[in-house]
Amino acid sequence: MTRRPNTRIDSSVDLSAHYRTVEALTQPLSVVDWFGSPGPLEVEVGSGKGLFLETQTQQHPDRFFVGNELAFGYARLAAFRMAKARVTNGIMVQGDGLKLFREWIPDETLDAVHVYFPDPWWKERHRKRRVMQPGFIADIQRTLKPGGRLHFWTDVEEYYETTCELLAEHSQLSGPVFVPEPPAEHDRDYRTHFERRMRRNDHPVFRSYFDKPTGRPAEPVKH
Repeated sequence: MTRRPNTRIDSSVDLSAHYRTVEALTQPLSVVDWFGSPGPLEVEVGSGKGLFLETQTQQHPDRFFVGNELAFGYARLAAFRMAKARVTNGIMVQGDGLKLFREWIPDETLDAVHVYFPDPWWKERHRKRRVMQPGFIADIQRTLKPGGRLHFWTDVEEYYETTCELLAEHSQLSGPVFVPEPPAEHDRDYRTHFERRMRRNDHPVFRSYFDKPTGRPAEPVKH
């Protein structure tokens, strides 16, 4: 069943500059083509209600953000949040995130990929549906620029450990580098609505990032 947001979207707000669908894409993701100017480009997979996109586009106007969400209602809500905030550096793409990466994101395009609290698919027979699988990991490594970063957070320890193992086996990304719990005094201090709920209920969150090697030769040791 498709999830529905519990926030009403004002139909008078124009979403056209902030909303696309994977199925309707006609050109590869390019920061210049999509946003009109060069700059660092980051993609969030599984944007949910769009809190990360809403806050990050406002806090980092010099960076560009593309969100992806499968659920139609949440994708439109995330686009609405950015449109309402009148930011020009964020776009939501509704649809299959794996297809978005596989077919529409060129090599070494992204400065960062964000995956926060993906569905854990608890049952053993359903775990093949998890987003963090070898094929997607290969696309993350392919699309990140040298020196680019994957941010991965989850509240499920088993999923965190399994993902770390998959990244070690199927990528050359270095990590995990543990991220300590950031302070949060305001609702917008959380990365996502899910993080806010977990922390308010004293549930642990496993946070790490992984870096793509720059490929630069090591600096000679000076004696």
